[in-house]
Amino acid sequence: MPLGDFPGEIFNCYKQQVAQNKIQHDEAQWLVLQQLQTIVDVFSKTSAHHHKSFFYRLLSKPPKKCLGLYIFGDIGRGKSMLMALFYNACPITQKRRVHFNVFMLEAHAFIHHWRQQHTSDAINALAKKIKLSATLLCLDEFHVTDIADAMLLERLFTKLYEFGALIVMTSNRHPDELYLGGLQRDQFLIFSQLIKKESTLVELISNNDYRLNYLQATKLTYYFPLDAHANHFLQQNYFKYTHNAKIQASTLKVLGREIKLSSIAGDVVFTTFNELCVQPLGPIDFVEIACKFSVLIMAEIPQLFPENRNEAKRFMLLIDVLYEHKVKLICTADVSVEQLYAEGDGAFEFKRTVSRLIEMQSNDYLQSSYSNN
Repeated sequence: MPLGDFPGEIFNCYKQQVAQNKIQHDEAQWLVLQQLQTIVDVFSKTSAHHHKSFFYRLLSKPPKKCLGLYIFGDIGRGKSMLMALFYNACPITQKRRVHFNVFMLEAHAFIHHWRQQHTSDAINALAKKIKLSATLLCLDEFHVTDIADAMLLERLFTKLYEFGALIVMTSNRHPDELYLGGLQRDQFLIFSQLIKKESTLVELISNNDYRLNYLQATKLTYYFPLDAHANHFLQQNYFKYTHNAKIQASTLKVLGREIKLSSIAGDVVFTTFNELCVQPLGPIDFVEIACKFSVLIMAEIPQLFPENRNEAKRFMLLIDVLYEHKVKLICTADVSVEQLYAEGDGAFEFKRTVSRLIEMQSNDYLQSSYSNN
């Protein structure tokens, strides 16, 4: 399909990036862009003309039905890039784009604090707060690995849809394939049915994993195997980024607790897989680390097996948070990125971690800085 066949701001931005060789044209991405541009066009027309059309009634406050979009497909196909184009082009002023892990961390924190001070429904209050601050909510990397999260999401999203929030999500899986093999999955299916009812499902089918194009051997930040040179590799990087600071045991305080770390020097932290992923740390700990440090040096990442599912889950979460905050990761591991966790519960979701670890070695990533939408 010729690039000039469709008008619209998203298409223009996409064509400009293709012309500048920042991305390559992908027919699958182009088809998804049509769905995203439709939403932008609807809001542009209603804001410009204010006519009582079907779409205006659909999107007025409160609408009878929410217009949602759920974009899914394999890792590295460009879902987040398309989401960014859509978010920047959409004329809605009250909008927010946030990674799903951060969204859930905020949701749990709000509910916890609300229940300490009120007796009314915390989830209803949370939905009102979200809708008042953002008519458009863009959630990147949507996934569910916990039944408690699934049940919370079902109640929360039901309220958000009732209040007229426009929710656009990206995910690696179709709603029916989320939380496969999880406990009480029949309860989760209530939520997946809600997503399918309130959202248009769009699959991004492409044979290209564009994150693999980022890999550049000249910028080695992931060293394997754990041989005699591995410790020297980490120490040299630590001295480089800290200007030869002394390596000494340190602690980081998070909500009154102390996290033991191998060393801290300015905005550089030296740690181990055991310190961050074997210990019972969670999202709030990793977000605090990502906000405080710009470089994280991690030693001795082992090959993970089904019996290490909890460690694998923590590592996945850690990498998600580091990636979203553009923290530089320098590490040593027992095996290659692709071999870290190939089998076991959550191995499919771990593919995203593999892809991100590859991208985090690229020049583009290493030269990037964090910005919060």
